Amino acid sequence: MTLVITPWFGKVKIEDYIGAGGYQGARKALFMAPDEIIEEVKRSNLRGRGGAGFPTGIKWSFVPKDSPKEKYLCINADEGEPGTFKDKYIMREAPHLLIEGAIIASWAVGINTAYIYIRGEYGKVALILEKAIEEAYAKGFLGKNIFGTDFSLDIFVHRGAGAYICGEETALIESLEGKRGQPRIRPPFPATYGLYGCPTVVNNVETLANLPAIIKNGGEWFASLGVGKSGGTKLFAVSGHVKRPGLYELPMGTSLKTLIYDYAGGIRGNHRLKGVIPGGSSSPILKPEEIEVPLDYESLAQAGSMLGSGAVIVLDETACMAKVLQVITRFYAHESCGQCTPCRQGTAWMARIAERIVRGMGREGDVDLLMDIARSMMGKTICPLADAAAMPVIAICEKYREELEEHIRERKCPVERE
Repeated sequence: MTLVITPWFGKVKIEDYIGAGGYQGARKALFMAPDEIIEEVKRSNLRGRGGAGFPTGIKWSFVPKDSPKEKYLCINADEGEPGTFKDKYIMREAPHLLIEGAIIASWAVGINTAYIYIRGEYGKVALILEKAIEEAYAKGFLGKNIFGTDFSLDIFVHRGAGAYICGEETALIESLEGKRGQPRIRPPFPATYGLYGCPTVVNNVETLANLPAIIKNGGEWFASLGVGKSGGTKLFAVSGHVKRPGLYELPMGTSLKTLIYDYAGGIRGNHRLKGVIPGGSSSPILKPEEIEVPLDYESLAQAGSMLGSGAVIVLDETACMAKVLQVITRFYAHESCGQCTPCRQGTAWMARIAERIVRGMGREGDVDLLMDIARSMMGKTICPLADAAAMPVIAICEKYREELEEHIRERKCPVERE
C-alpha cells in the first residue's frame, strides 16, 4: 500500500525532513508555472480534507489572477469536529510537510502571506509549528527569494479561542481579523472577498500535506491511489469501542468494515456492533448492516451519510443511544454562534429534549418532536452548523426509534438495564 502522509511522521526537525527528501516538491513547484501546478492538482482529484470535500484545484482556480489586492492563504487547523485528531498529528509529527504544502499552494495561487489558524487547545502543537517555521526561515525556505527565485512567503501561527464555529471558513476569517467568530453571508465567497476583503484560499491541514507528493509524483499517480472522484489516501481517526483505536492512512474507497475489523481490530470485548458515525459527530450514523460502504465522498452520500473529516466513531451494543443523542445535541447547542434563529433556538431545544429523555423525564411524542425541529433547521441558516446538528439527530431518531421510545416509556435506559 502506498502511503502519502504518514511516512513523514517523526521527521519533526528540518534536517531529518530534508534528509528524507523533504522540500523537493516545493523546490520543483517553484520552477513550474502556477497554472501548471493548479492543473496537476485538478488531475490528482485531491478534495478538501476538512469535511466539505470540494476539489482543491478548482477552488484555487476561483481566485482572480489579475486582482490588484494582496492574496492570502488561511490554513484551517481548528479541527473542532468531535472525533477528529488527524491534523493534530500531522502538525505534531510532520510540521514541515504542512509548511511545504503551504509553499506549493501559495506559489500556485500567487500568495505571499499565509496564516495557520490553529485551535486554542493545541498549545504544544502550536509551539512545534512555530519552531518548524523558524527552521524554515533559517534555511531560506520561507521569507524572501525562496530557493533562489523571486518568490517570497511569510507564514504566521494564529491561535483560536476554542470555538467550533471557527472551523467554518468565513468564521475563521472573521476571527483572524479580530472579530467575533461568526460566519459571513455568501456570496461573496472568500476566493474573491476573504481576509481583509482580499482574495483568500482556505485549505485544511491534511489537504496541504498531500501537495508535496502530488507535485513530486504527478496528479495521475495520486488519483490512482483512490477511487473515482476521490483521489489519494485519507487519514481516518478511529475512536470508540474498537480494540485498536488510532489514526490510519488508507486509500480512498477502502470499505468502512475493513477499516473497523482489519485495521482497528474489531469490536472491543467481542461485543456486537451497534452503529458507526463515519465522518465526525455531524455525519449521520450507520447501522451494522450498512458498513460495507466504501469510504469515499460519493459512496457515503449514497448511503445517507458523509465522509466529513474522516473521524470514525464506533459504538457497540453497550452504548445508550439516548445518551449519544444527548452528547451530540449538547455539543451543538453549546457551539452555535447564535447568529441564526433556527440554529440558536433549534439546537438548544433539541438539547433540552435529549436531556430529559436521558433523565427519565421524556414525553410521548419527543422522538417525533426532535425530528420536526431538526428538519425545520436544515438549510435555513447562514452556515452548515444547523445542518450538522440536525442530520445526526434525524438519523438516530429514525434508526433507533424503538430504543428511544422504550427509554421514554420505561423512564430508564433499556441498554443499561440489561
